[in-house]
Amino acid sequence: MKTIKTLILAAALTTAISQSAFAAGIPVESAPCNATAESIEITETLIADELEAVKNGMGYQPAWAKANKAIFDAVLNGETKGYGYADIANIARNALLQYRDMYLRPEYYKLQNDKVYNLIYDLIDDVKNGKPHNEALDEAYTRIYKSIDPSYVPNTDLAVDKVYLDIPATDIVMFGAARKYLLEAIPQVQ
Repeated sequence: MKTIKTLILAAALTTAISQSAFAAGIPVESAPCNATAESIEITETLIADELEAVKNGMGYQPAWAKANKAIFDAVLNGETKGYGYADIANIARNALLQYRDMYLRPEYYKLQNDKVYNLIYDLIDDVKNGKPHNEALDEAYTRIYKSIDPSYVPNTDLAVDKVYLDIPATDIVMFGAARKYLLEAIPQVQ
């Protein structure tokens, strides 16, 4: 009987360790701009199972229902180190939506990532060499729009109603890829 208990415990520990080792993380490009590394880590801990399930084909709504309950309970129990429901929920929602979209359109994501990299590879190097991330991101977005409509000119007049701006239609995947590459290019201080 003791041997069976030991085997069951060993199997359970192996399963827990292997699941956490392969758990899906929150994509850096899906996190809101105001998210901190700590809030992202807390969110990953709370919804790791749902992220992995969506990455493997679970629908967004069932995963969001489970994640929402986990987040709500954690906030009420004070397990989020002071981060509120809105902070954690926005990070979780964005990550779940992105993983679901990546599951449904993997070839499209690969194609767009390659396309965006070729559009902004010099900006990635500039950020690695100290160029401010926000400047590079603005330029990357302009290049993305120009790749769709070469006549696109960014409107810098803030007084214009956004309804009247002439912006080419594009998929958010391209902007996410640009954000990812440029965030990864920021030199890490050690």
